[in-house]
Amino acid sequence: MLPEGTDRRVGARPGARVSRVRGGMRSVEAVPFGTTAAGEAVELYRVRSPGGVAVEVATYGGTIISLRTPDRHGRPGDIVLGFETLGPYLNGSPYFGAIIGRYGNRIAGARFRLGGVTYRLSPNAGSDHLHGGYRGFDKVVWRAEPFESGGAAGVVFEHTSPDGTEGYPGSLDVRVRYTLSDDGDLAFDYAARSDRPTPVNLTQHSYFNLSGAGSGDVLGHELMLHADAFTPVDESQIPTGEIRPVDGTPFDFRKPTSIGARIDGDDEQLRRGGGYDHNFVLTRPGGGLEPAARVVDPSSGRVLEVQTTEPGVQLYTGNLLDGSIRGRGGAYGPRSGFCLETQHFPDSPNQQTFPSTILRPGEEYRSRTVLTFGVAS
Repeated sequence: MLPEGTDRRVGARPGARVSRVRGGMRSVEAVPFGTTAAGEAVELYRVRSPGGVAVEVATYGGTIISLRTPDRHGRPGDIVLGFETLGPYLNGSPYFGAIIGRYGNRIAGARFRLGGVTYRLSPNAGSDHLHGGYRGFDKVVWRAEPFESGGAAGVVFEHTSPDGTEGYPGSLDVRVRYTLSDDGDLAFDYAARSDRPTPVNLTQHSYFNLSGAGSGDVLGHELMLHADAFTPVDESQIPTGEIRPVDGTPFDFRKPTSIGARIDGDDEQLRRGGGYDHNFVLTRPGGGLEPAARVVDPSSGRVLEVQTTEPGVQLYTGNLLDGSIRGRGGAYGPRSGFCLETQHFPDSPNQQTFPSTILRPGEEYRSRTVLTFGVAS
């Protein structure tokens, strides 16, 4: 299942020293990245664009290990939190850079009913289910094949999740394509098919710091979200079912506002999340690929813009980072990264008023998110 228009490919042979696809300044390079405890070989793909953006992604979890973009002076810097080696990803990474599935975010009580049957999932977040369970898509080694097509290069990842994995019904075939354009846009295209009705909600969990990984907190980053509402949560961070307008709340990012401006305000929802850890309901006038967010770092001048076909985006401000994790750039302290996880809403299988996440046989799940990088003028 490769992207349409692919014209040159290099196989990801476990243990191969180096394989390349090149076109001008565009390149894809594959190198070994270690092995899992089960002895599975992990590869690292390095994809570069003529525009100065470079991404490294591992077959373990489809994990973005590094993402380098230039600042206002043209100096490249790594803008995602992560580790230099495979080991820390195997031993307790907080989902740094990974593909999340089968279901991104939380499902209340680790259960849902579908077709008159109650399905019980792995309760890996207290009594709830989070990010696909104990061994979600972030913890599997994906099949991978790099590609180069007109004006872009990248990697296609594939994985089959067997029936009953973490309690989910149906065998699910998943394809995720990472595409880096010559202009430096990074696109995530998700596709999936199942042989039984099952909930699917795929996302990407990179932690960004536009000043550079390990450079401090992100509270000074200016964020704009194309969202008129958000989904409040209870004490367990499960949506209450309410769609609450952001007007007059600390969740109003319709105009550029620093992430730290109201993060410690006297607000029950902020206390429950320890800061921002909430799903925002995106404004979608056209229905297709629509703007979701724009982030500007005044320090470096870097700009990140997010477009998506998804109805929501989870803003997470690294509230649980406490300095105990050391990665590229040093220790990651509180709020040293932010996530913008494009998604369907949390707990949708148990919330009838939320957009459905049920994929049925004969249907194809499709989702697209595009990251655009630039500098502020």
